[in-house]
Amino acid sequence: MEIYQVDAFTAKAFKGNPAAVCLLSELKEDSWMQNVAAEMNLSETAFLYKEGDGYNLRWFTPEHEEELCGHATLASAYVLWETKRVKEDKEINFYTRSGLLTARKNGEWIELNFPAEPEKKAEASNIIINSLGVEPRYVGRNRLDYLVELESEELLRGISPDFKALKDLKARGVIVTSKSDSKEYDFISRFFAPGVGVNEDPVTGSAHCCLGPFWQERLNKDEFLAYQASKRGGVIKVRVEQDRVYLGGQAVMILKGSLLK
Repeated sequence: MEIYQVDAFTAKAFKGNPAAVCLLSELKEDSWMQNVAAEMNLSETAFLYKEGDGYNLRWFTPEHEEELCGHATLASAYVLWETKRVKEDKEINFYTRSGLLTARKNGEWIELNFPAEPEKKAEASNIIINSLGVEPRYVGRNRLDYLVELESEELLRGISPDFKALKDLKARGVIVTSKSDSKEYDFISRFFAPGVGVNEDPVTGSAHCCLGPFWQERLNKDEFLAYQASKRGGVIKVRVEQDRVYLGGQAVMILKGSLLK
């Protein structure tokens, strides 16, 4: 079985978010996929299996299967085009636990069609306040994560979370965001998910399914250029259309190999 490692949401190697992409020739047990994801020890490992007019796609962190993942979906589309399994002018259908997702090429960029995951106002719990060490301007919650808005980019970049405390939060993770201080980006974010084995995710596509509608309401616009301010960093184009969020990103192949077990 072929396996690849791709840096997603970046045009530079060793930036963005690395994902493993495993191309399956036959269906595998969940436990095997979880073991491979733990072995790869990346924030996500994607497993692809040909299904009808597209591909069945599942995502695993080193500890859990995920409901939705942007960067590993982008990496999967990139691999399918790079290995000539799909022609570059063809849209790719992915059948996932979050429904049908699609990917298409747009020049050097890949655009993903994802469901919007809007948040609703929520209580700022002591776990969030104490673990982040900052006073939120706003706290919201969707089916996956908490969203925390801060007053400034400086506060966001300076956060040093208590990951052990955050692990007790009843959610996949915490999206922290603020308006960008620069003219280059509309907003910035960071994402913490120690509960699923990822203390800080380098670039989180699925978080922008929440961030898109959130900033659409506050900035009164539908298209954004966003930056995730992790150590590796990554750039995401975000476009909101009704109940869908279109995520644009680039990708770089880092390695390819074969799984022997």
